[in-house]
Amino acid sequence: MKLINIGFGSMIAANRLLAIVTPDSAPIKRLVQEARDRGMLIDASYGHKTKTVLLMDTDHVILSAIAPETLSARWTEQCEEGERA
Repeated sequence: MKLINIGFGSMIAANRLLAIVTPDSAPIKRLVQEARDRGMLIDASYGHKTKTVLLMDTDHVILSAIAPETLSARWTEQCEEGERA
């Protein structure tokens, strides 16, 4: 299982990640609020400004303070390593 560092020592399983999105749009803000209401929100930003929302195949929504471009590069790197293995 490949893990992606999402900041501050937190890791997620690369193969469970569906999407990396920015938290700026109204639909994503609603999605985050709905996840909070259902108890499916994980705040891994540790009090910092949320820069990325991660959507998982387990229906969890994860907040991260790392830039989407950085996480996307890490995710792509993990996927490419998986293909080589």
